[in-house]
Amino acid sequence: MNARRVDRIQLLLESAFEPESLHVEDDSHQHAGHEGAKGGLGHFSISIVSAHFNGMKMLTRHRAVYSALDDMMQTDIHALAINAIASEEL
Repeated sequence: MNARRVDRIQLLLESAFEPESLHVEDDSHQHAGHEGAKGGLGHFSISIVSAHFNGMKMLTRHRAVYSALDDMMQTDIHALAINAIASEEL
C-alpha cells in the first residue's frame, strides 16, 4: 500500500518542481506502534533538488513541498522529513 503512496508523492513533487533529483523513502516500518502509524498514515523522507527552490529560504521550500502534497498531508502522511536543496547550492 505504501508503494503507491511513494509513487504518488513522487508524481506530485515531479509535477510541481521538475526536480534534478528526487528520492522518496517510506520510513513507516521504523515507526510501527507509533501513534500516527496506528491510523494507517505513513512516515516518509524526501530528498529533492530543484531550481524551483533557488532564492527560497528553507521554511519556504518546506511549505512549497507541503503545498504540493496537499491532501496527502491529511490522508496519507503522518510525518515527513524534507531535505529540499536549491540547484544553485550544488
